[in-house]
Amino acid sequence: MYSSCELSSTRRFLSSVLLQTCGVTEPLRLINRYVFKFMATKTTEVTALGRPLFPGMLYDCRTDAFIPGVTLWDKKSLNEDLDTHTKDQTYLKFSSSDCFSDKSSLLNISASLKASFMSGLVEVGGSAKYLHDTKSSNQQSRVTMYYSETTRFEQLTMTHLSKFTYPQVFDQKTATHVVTAVLYGAQAFLVFDRTLSEDEDKQEIERKLSIMVKKIPAFSIKGNGSVELSEAEKKIAENISCKFHGDFHLEQKPTTYMEALQVYKQLPNLLKDNPQNVIPVKVWLYPLHLLDTQAARLVRDVSTSLVSYTEAVMEDLEEVERRCSDLLRIKKVNIFRDIKERLTSFQSSLRSYKTVFQKALCKVLPAIRGGEMEEHTLEDIMKIHETSPFSASTQWLDDAKSELDLLSSYTKSLKGIKAVDAHDLSTIRLNPDIDVVVCFTFTSLRHEGQYLSTLKEFLQSDEFKTLEGEKTLYSVESDQKWFKDPDVITRTRETFSLFKSFSEANKDDEKICFIISAISDSTIPGSSIYLYEQGKLTDKRFQPVTKPPAPKVKSIQGNSVSLKLQDSPTLETVKYRVEYREVKPDEKEEWIFTNTSHEDFTLPGLESKKQ
Repeated sequence: MYSSCELSSTRRFLSSVLLQTCGVTEPLRLINRYVFKFMATKTTEVTALGRPLFPGMLYDCRTDAFIPGVTLWDKKSLNEDLDTHTKDQTYLKFSSSDCFSDKSSLLNISASLKASFMSGLVEVGGSAKYLHDTKSSNQQSRVTMYYSETTRFEQLTMTHLSKFTYPQVFDQKTATHVVTAVLYGAQAFLVFDRTLSEDEDKQEIERKLSIMVKKIPAFSIKGNGSVELSEAEKKIAENISCKFHGDFHLEQKPTTYMEALQVYKQLPNLLKDNPQNVIPVKVWLYPLHLLDTQAARLVRDVSTSLVSYTEAVMEDLEEVERRCSDLLRIKKVNIFRDIKERLTSFQSSLRSYKTVFQKALCKVLPAIRGGEMEEHTLEDIMKIHETSPFSASTQWLDDAKSELDLLSSYTKSLKGIKAVDAHDLSTIRLNPDIDVVVCFTFTSLRHEGQYLSTLKEFLQSDEFKTLEGEKTLYSVESDQKWFKDPDVITRTRETFSLFKSFSEANKDDEKICFIISAISDSTIPGSSIYLYEQGKLTDKRFQPVTKPPAPKVKSIQGNSVSLKLQDSPTLETVKYRVEYREVKPDEKEEWIFTNTSHEDFTLPGLESKKQ
């Protein structure tokens, strides 16, 4: 470390030597080499992220913000004696990850700048908007192509650092650093997405998508602008969408795979033909307090481990919101509106929490960096999150998915029977062509539960405002969910079996309509069969008569058979209906039926091997 006294002496020494050696080339080169070597040990490398950071601009590392309109030099002084040289380099990378950690690695973002971005302190532009582009669904496969091109490098010289036009800027303490060097160029992200259907293999789709994207540099474009793809490649390309985030000036942004291929082939020539369109890609910052001890300074930075933990928390919240959105996209959610209301309530609370959490970060980061707060303040925010009900979001979503999966399994098992919402149920039961509506009804879907109430209670408490003192532990009580109650599930299976058997026995009766719906009724946990007759609900616990077991043969004598008829297992049997037919394999079946009220029944007049 250099003391302020040593730095001041160094500056005075360098200034006097610069004056004494004016016109003497070799000593000046030696001094410049020494000075730049000294400066290099103190500079901070920062990714520009589409921000207008140019040589001489002031920068506040406490908030990671540039200071517009304020500088140490006038425009003429800045433009004179700039050290400029070419830096032609091109990079091409591919990524199949959508997590923020890997995205920031592509852009070479430091841990400190990552923290500022996550807290909302930094507003990005151009290609850096890619950082905001996250998958909206887990049913999405994604591959990103990253193209980067640099052209020139500019830096201030000792002429600038030894003489300031506006030295009073140091006293304002609005900035901690000055931009001493800038690397110019342009970057682009081509984000390729493929949405999966429920029956597709995600790993296989991701493999094919990755192959197609990585093939782009190898494809050649013919003179007429066409690209030669095989039929299989064309079929895959049809289902791939593309988003472009870049610093290049395009007439039209690509939205398809083929358009993206054409754009990629144009990228190398865009800067070559228009070199003035380059923007800052990377900058180097020099501490102002090494130029003047009165200037503001960056006291400390947040540890990398704590930034990584913060990043993991933000990633988890993003994943939870993505999963919630996926559940809301399931078609059955629009039928079972009670579940939709719960998911929507959860999503609203989660989004509010993310905003509150981000504001808390935005408040403490600059204070920690400026020495006004200690790093443990950020640790306190993480502890509040750990003890908050939002830390149990994954478990709550797991339960919501389990409930939807169970409902789906019941509805899929009843092929040909529609699941309808309350509005459609009303339309069906009032249909004059239907006399009877038998509805398998889920009765326990309307339950907000303690958890959703606890989320709202936590948001109202605004825990992040009070970072000092003992933290309140919000315990998330285990809600008694109907689909986790063994007794309720057993009864639901029994009711479902009765409904299914009854619907199959009466499927040809056009006057009876069988449907599935949901009506909240706390007195009948799980499910029940609702019976509607002539448009009116007549029974909320309807017990249909099930088909009895096959009759037992008591004896066979000549052309008659004596049978022991079996009772229905559900209700008292009033009478029996015995059906039989003559065996005619090549003709249409013609059944003969006989009604009887006796369990002992003899069927006479049979012909052997025919009936």
